[in-house]
Amino acid sequence: MSSSTAAEIVDRLGGSANIESLTHCATRLRFTLRDASGVAQSDLEAVTGVMGAVPQAGNRYQVVIGGGVQTVYNQIKALPGMAGGDSGDDASAIKAAARAKGPRGKFAWLDGFFEFLSDSFRPILGALLGASLFITFMALMSTLKVIPNWADPRTAAELSPSWQFLNLCWQSVFVFLPLMIAYNAAKKLGADPWVGFAIMAVVMLPGFAALKDFTTPSNVFGSQVNIVEVFGLPLTIFNYSSQVFPPLLMAAVLGPLYKLLKRIIPENIQLIFVPFLSMLIMIPLTAFLIGPIGVYTGAGLANLLRSINDFSPMIFAIVIPLAYPFMVPLGLHWPINAIMLLNIQTLGFDFIQGPMGAWNFACFGATAGVLYLAWRERDAQMRQTAIGGLAAGLLGGISEPSLYGIHLRFKRIYPRMLVGCLVGGLIIGLGGGVKTSAFVFSSLLTIPAFDNMALYAFAISAAFITSMVLVIFSGYRSPEEAAELAAAGVPVADLEGRMAGASAATIIAAAATETAGEVGLTAEIQSPLDGTIIALSDVPDPVFGKGILGPGIAVIPSGDTAYSPGSGVVVAAQPTGHAFGLLLDSGVEVLIHVGIDTVKLKGAGFDVHVAKGDRVSAGTPLVTFDRKVIEDAGYSLITPVIILNSKKFGSVEQTAEGETRVGEAILAVTPAPVSAEAGL
Repeated sequence: MSSSTAAEIVDRLGGSANIESLTHCATRLRFTLRDASGVAQSDLEAVTGVMGAVPQAGNRYQVVIGGGVQTVYNQIKALPGMAGGDSGDDASAIKAAARAKGPRGKFAWLDGFFEFLSDSFRPILGALLGASLFITFMALMSTLKVIPNWADPRTAAELSPSWQFLNLCWQSVFVFLPLMIAYNAAKKLGADPWVGFAIMAVVMLPGFAALKDFTTPSNVFGSQVNIVEVFGLPLTIFNYSSQVFPPLLMAAVLGPLYKLLKRIIPENIQLIFVPFLSMLIMIPLTAFLIGPIGVYTGAGLANLLRSINDFSPMIFAIVIPLAYPFMVPLGLHWPINAIMLLNIQTLGFDFIQGPMGAWNFACFGATAGVLYLAWRERDAQMRQTAIGGLAAGLLGGISEPSLYGIHLRFKRIYPRMLVGCLVGGLIIGLGGGVKTSAFVFSSLLTIPAFDNMALYAFAISAAFITSMVLVIFSGYRSPEEAAELAAAGVPVADLEGRMAGASAATIIAAAATETAGEVGLTAEIQSPLDGTIIALSDVPDPVFGKGILGPGIAVIPSGDTAYSPGSGVVVAAQPTGHAFGLLLDSGVEVLIHVGIDTVKLKGAGFDVHVAKGDRVSAGTPLVTFDRKVIEDAGYSLITPVIILNSKKFGSVEQTAEGETRVGEAILAVTPAPVSAEAGL
């Protein structure tokens, strides 16, 4: 389907700015608009590829596409301005919903604080990860005894110039990390980012470090520091390379100051004096006060976590992977990332990332389990999502595609994933812990970066396999989630897709139907129910009533069982029991939808007798339903019988009216006329 269809749909709905959220079911795009009053239904239905449009209450709009709904949905999502226009399946919406449940959703200042942290780090993650692969490579070469220990200053000097150059490739990122953070943090808070960069750069100049020659050692909080008098004030000389807390604190003060100066200084001289006064105030403040506070704050937090690890490596190794599945969705992991970086700078190694790897691989294992089930169930959409999440995880160490794309949508996954986290953390704890000299995202590529590589590899493998197996055997959809997936239509794919996994006999029979219309035979569709026939236009659902999905009739059932209207293959059997799609041997695709809105019962009152891929004959029971359950819930039992591929045929004619019995012919589908040219 042309991408212009997607653009036209959005345009006739009032543009991307008017779309609050977008989801889709099997056949329909489901929009929530900010204002639906200006939408012209006729204009929307005139778009090529749109089978119908149904306005609903609450500024909601359904656009019926049919089997190609996934393609159109993806095309709409790719349009400019539509990246955030999704709810339900969209990661950003799921992320927001997850965070709304935590403290960030309850306190605006807390939400702002963590957004400040994340936006200060997020833009430089690429550089950090790129540098981490250099470190991983160096670690691997050291493990293989190709080079001496590159991380030990005593042996690093023994490296050849070539290897020393490779060592410099990652050092640039970590040495100048405070400058990168200062730029991002200042920008986040509305200050000139280059002013923030310049302020932080002062304390990183070689000349600042050279002031150490004039210092006298002093003891502060049990640590020996170097202090020199500048203008009669004590200035503490630190090595600010790789520090993360000083630039964050500096930007936190610079942001409000910068805005204040812009308010009080006339606009025509702001370009000169706002940066000058900001630097005049902030450079000494950072050097004398903010910088040391940041160093001591970071060291205090790092020492606290190190003390916990020293007290009980076992407890630490278990708590970290069990906490991360809850910290990451809330964005609470950013301070821990900062401490990891600080550990590497001050200790030469980090002890947090090893246990964190257990969480990551438990997460990826759960995704692998979902991928297996999606492949088995021939769920193309979930298969695509899982493949993307698994690739991002195993190769890049990035958990967000799995977390927001799958795990937070299907809460059944979380308990299984936590078991994997526990297993991986327990193995690391029993093994005495794992260290790394690099800031890495836990992936297959970064395994060599960890000290006690064998223990780490065993732990993450166990976490991965545990989560994967548990998800495979228990499933990831709850009965309610399975019912929601069913939505209000039945997808009918191409012949190859429908027949995937079917028997050879089934494939042959189905293939034969492709030419059924060419031999001049009229296909009879039998009644799937005992009851009373009514016109499709009398069905109280506009998608069916207007014939949007195709022509047909409806039956008000008098019994409690729906049967196959002919011989063929079940191409869709919703777990809720409310809808079935069949490809008959005549080539006719039939949808039987038991009741109106009965999907909302989530399977209650339905006993399904067939499965997707089953071969059925005329009169084979499809589902038995409890009339009382349906009626007591307030839903209609009217059952539409729809010909989904009527355009492949000449006509669809009603052949019965009034009372009907199972097996009685109710529709006649005639073949398309063959042109004279076709016979030549």
